[in-house]
Amino acid sequence: MQQLWRELSRVVLAERSLSEVLTEVVGIAAGAIPGAEATSITLIRGEEPFTAAHHGDMALAADELQYERGYGPCMDAGRGGITLRVDDMRTERRWPDYASHVLRVGVRSSLSVPLPYQGAAIGALNVYSTQPGAFSGEESLAAGREVAEAVAVAVANAEAHAQVVEQARNMRLAMESRAVIEQAKGVLMAQRHVDADAAFDILREASQRYNRKLREIATGIVASTQPR
Repeated sequence: MQQLWRELSRVVLAERSLSEVLTEVVGIAAGAIPGAEATSITLIRGEEPFTAAHHGDMALAADELQYERGYGPCMDAGRGGITLRVDDMRTERRWPDYASHVLRVGVRSSLSVPLPYQGAAIGALNVYSTQPGAFSGEESLAAGREVAEAVAVAVANAEAHAQVVEQARNMRLAMESRAVIEQAKGVLMAQRHVDADAAFDILREASQRYNRKLREIATGIVASTQPR
């Protein structure tokens, strides 16, 4: 377990895409979780699940079978925030249709651990094996939870970074809009001999009349003063 923690702590989050980080994490999970032969990470956005990263084609195939049906251990773990273990797909009764089909891609047992995020679950870490009872030991469960926490941190970091980028973009657009609106007001004040408030009213009325954003109207007025 200490070796797993060391490997996860070395995963670099900064200046990398979420996909790159999660691909590295599932690779670590495949080598560190006892019994694991293939691993994947399911994220749920709204009601739509998707595989954000996987290690081994068997994991991707098993995930896709669940998405097609709208249920299965990885989806139920992600939505319900509970850990779900299947010791033998041949005798599994909770998801009989899924179990019978996933046997065809080689999966005999699986472990699905929810990803904790701000008091809820945003998906699941999925671990698969061709052997029955591969994850029945406590060590597999403990390692799975350790990896799930690392995945949640990576997702949270990516979400925070995306919010910062979006806020910076909105601020830049707001500053650009304000600048062009002030320029358009100056053009109208000069052309129509009105004050600043009246010039803004003209812009606002044009925006409502033509059902266009104020910034677009202002940009058009400023552009009309430039030599062709």
